Amino acid sequence: MLRLAAVLFTLISATLMGVGVLAVLVAGYGTLVPIVAAAAVGFVVAMPVSWQVARAIY
Repeated sequence: MLRLAAVLFTLISATLMGVGVLAVLVAGYGTLVPIVAAAAVGFVVAMPVSWQVARAIY
């Protein structure tokens, strides 16, 4: 199940980071710090999400 979670993590983290960055840009924050912070939050949030999705699939 760990390999499945790792594969899902690559897809889910890219999606969540993109959504976070897009939300920050739409909100009007175009500087480096908010963009990187949104990407980092998406990366961290993707870990438990990918584990839950892998557990649901497995």
